[in-house]
Amino acid sequence: MIRKAKDQKRSSKPQLRGGRDVTRMTHFLEESESYGTGRLFAIIVIPPGGSIGYHTHTGEFEIFYILKGAGKVMDNGVEEILHPGDSMTCLDGDNHSIENIGDCDLEFVAIILNTKEKQK
Repeated sequence: MIRKAKDQKRSSKPQLRGGRDVTRMTHFLEESESYGTGRLFAIIVIPPGGSIGYHTHTGEFEIFYILKGAGKVMDNGVEEILHPGDSMTCLDGDNHSIENIGDCDLEFVAIILNTKEKQK
């Protein structure tokens, strides 16, 4: 299956998970196409000063891979700065958030996969 950029679904989420500003997403795979393995497969863009609020993943886990910008993540209460090429994984039951601390858009790949128990 090939999906050209112009055909990928785009969405915007204001104050995502209690965060600031509007988070934009380009969905490169739809949940219905993932054979039950996950629910989010997207490039996420957060404008300078924007964020996705602190939240918990239950029955799933999320991976971020930073493409552009600088992001401050809170990973189970531990703060860290991520740059292009860095990644983080928020496991089932863990908490995290991300904030754009740079002067350009923060852009990253985000994938939320279901745990084996949730896939059954």
